[in-house]
Amino acid sequence: MSGIDVAAVAAVLAVVLCVALALAGWRMLCGPTIADRFVAFDMLTAVAVAFSALTAVATGRSAFLDVALVLALVNFVATAAFAIFLERKGRG
Repeated sequence: MSGIDVAAVAAVLAVVLCVALALAGWRMLCGPTIADRFVAFDMLTAVAVAFSALTAVATGRSAFLDVALVLALVNFVATAAFAIFLERKGRG
């Protein structure tokens, strides 16, 4: 049984993440509403978390997982704050 070439798999996944990054970036620039743009921003940060995790796997350094965790937590707080902002904006 042959081993999996981690570098080749990481390269393929990096290409897939670059496509997702480009599509989310396009939606962020061309989104018709601010909510669409924020969802695209949320997607961009999710792709950044995925890139960080992929880098951790490819290099074997666990510090990149810490970066991914911090990015994910900041993204969650920002999303919750924006949801509260949109809810209050709708009432007023």
